[in-house]
Formats: sequence, structure tokens, C-alpha cells
Amino acid sequence: MSLRVFILAGEPSGDRLGGALMAGLKQLSPGVQFDGIGGTLMAEQGLVSRFPMDELSVMGLAEVLPKYRHLKRRIRETAEAVIETKPDVLITIDSPDFSLRVARLVKDRSKIRTVHYVAPSVWAWRPKRAGKMAEVIDHVLALLPFEPPYMEAAGMDCDFVGHPVVSEPQATDAEIQAFRSEFGLGDAPFVLALPGSRRSEVSRLAPDFGGALEQFCAKHPDYRIVIPAAAPVAGLVQDALKDWPAGTVMVDPNRYTPDRAKAHKRAAFASASLALAASGTVSLELAAARTPMVIAYKFQWLTWQIMKRMALIDTVTLVNLVSDTRVVPECLGPDCTPENISARLEESAGNPSAQREAMELTMQRLGQGGEEPGLRAARAVLDRLPGR
Repeated sequence: MSLRVFILAGEPSGDRLGGALMAGLKQLSPGVQFDGIGGTLMAEQGLVSRFPMDELSVMGLAEVLPKYRHLKRRIRETAEAVIETKPDVLITIDSPDFSLRVARLVKDRSKIRTVHYVAPSVWAWRPKRAGKMAEVIDHVLALLPFEPPYMEAAGMDCDFVGHPVVSEPQATDAEIQAFRSEFGLGDAPFVLALPGSRRSEVSRLAPDFGGALEQFCAKHPDYRIVIPAAAPVAGLVQDALKDWPAGTVMVDPNRYTPDRAKAHKRAAFASASLALAASGTVSLELAAARTPMVIAYKFQWLTWQIMKRMALIDTVTLVNLVSDTRVVPECLGPDCTPENISARLEESAGNPSAQREAMELTMQRLGQGGEEPGLRAARAVLDRLPGR
């Protein structure tokens, strides 16, 4: 009898993980049957989503509250579908507010095996989340190599399966030359500016990023500035540029086909001399391109006060954490000022080799050169299934 998998994702990053995992399961377990919720990449692997995934792609209290009743209904409907269809395994991908609530309802009424893809960052803050998760999750698929001990200590099986960034394509020389030509960059060095993908991030960070880059470029007039804007905030970024140095180049992905926009982003990351980026997984994308960086982030005052008191780590940058170094400079909270950021850019431009060594180590530890993360994840799911 073929393997039956109920799989659900709630946002585009989860859809990417889910699509790769499904492809791996099809390779290792021919005839596998899928049910659940996902996006276009999971649909390409054969999933017929029970409802559109974008119904779940909401973030923040203000966004969630108007949809709270609808989300609760979707949680209940999804759990009922899992219990009714009795799959061999339920795989939930990230989106813990949705995923773990579904898993709890399923576990309350069945013994269906539950797997969660992407470990919560209990190593950073709120370590008790692992214990709560262990009440409803049997097995965790971790993206980072230091995460399994935290999950296992809470009572769950856990396998490090590699981070998807290691299998993403890098820009070719032809793509880089075409990008530089199209945007009039010639052979000029440039700073890549990445002020975030959410409106709140761009609003908070754009003034400080612009001020820092103006100071940096005053000392380095040969440098240009390039912003490959995230599609949802491209208009907001464009509005912010009136206060940025003249000649800043913004790449608006909304003006191009998806494939062309991805090629532009790859080329921008690969050919930049230096990057200034908001905190997040973008640091791993820059590391994959071996682009030295400065990470900067400004929080709401109350959020910063809470984080300072609850944080268990001394750096938020994944390159620093995975490589066990602290070579990527950070300007966080009250330190996120144009003067501080400009000084850190100066330091990074003067000594890029230290960061590149840490990036190389980071990519190795995340699984670069080994089996594809989606296939590793599929193998881990199958190896832990009872009776297989």
C-alpha cells in the first residue's frame, strides 16, 4: 500500500520547503499520495490544496485579528480532514501558530505521527516552546546543525536536514554582466541595500540606511548603491529614495517576469562588493554569494526591551551562529544609527576576507555539496516512520 502524507504549509517559504520535500518523497517512495494545504510549488508536485494557502499568510496582531474566526475555522477543518483521512504521517511546515494548533487537535483524537519542518528558535529565546511542541510533535526536521540537541532534550526525534539556501542557484558570469549592463553599473563597486520585505521594516530602516550610505559614499565616491527591492514593498522603497544618495539604483521585481526578477536578484547579490541588510535569513543568501555584509535592525521600543531581557544569544546573524564566529557586524536597536552603520560598513569593506572564511564554513555546515535538503528531509521522514 502506498504511503499517504498529509502536508501543510502556510506561507511561500514553507511552500518552497514543502515542494522540495514532496519531490524527495516521490523519489524515495514511488506512488506516495499527498493531501493538504500548500502553494504553487507544492501543487507542481501533485498537491491539490484544500483551500488557498494565502488565506494563512498573515502576520502581526493587526493583520490576524480581523481574520481570527476564519483562521480558527480553517484550523478545525484541517484537523478534521487529517483525522478523517488517517494518513501515515502529518507533516506541518513552519507557520507554528497554524501548524501546531492543527497538530494538537489531531493528537487529541488520534495517534497519527506528526512531523514539523523547521525547528523553533528556542536557542535564541523562549526555550520552553520546545516542551510545548513536544506535546503534539513526534519528529522535527531542523534547518540548522546545532538545533537537534534542543529538540531531543524536549523529547522529540530530530534530524538536521540542511538549509535550502545551499541548493539555490548562484548567478552566472553572463547574468552578472547582463545585470551590470542593464542598470548602467559598468565595473563600479556597489553596496547592496536590503531594508527588509515588510512595510514596517522598510519604514523603520530606510532613513537610517539612507543616512549611513550617504556617509559611506561620501568617503568612497566610486561606490554605487543598488536596492533589489522585495515585490510587496517596492513602492515604499521608491518613495524612500528621495532622501538617499543620488544615483541609487532600485530594481523593482514587479516590472519583470518572475524568472527575470530572480536572475536580477542573483546577479545583484553575486556582484556586490558589500551589503547592508535587515536582520533575517537574507544573511544566508548573502553568505551563499560570498558577499560581505553589515546587519542592522531597529525594533519598536517595547519589543527591544523584551528581547534584551529574554535573548539567550549575543548575535542575531545566522552566519555568526552557524560558523561560531562573530565576524559579521551588527547594529541593533539603539545602535542602529547612520553613524554606527557607516563605521561598520567601512570596517567590512576594509577586511572582507574574514567574513568570506566564515561564509564558506557556514555553507559547509548547512550542507552545501551534499545531498539536496529536500531529499535529506524525505529520507529522515521515511527512516523514522514506524514499521518501515
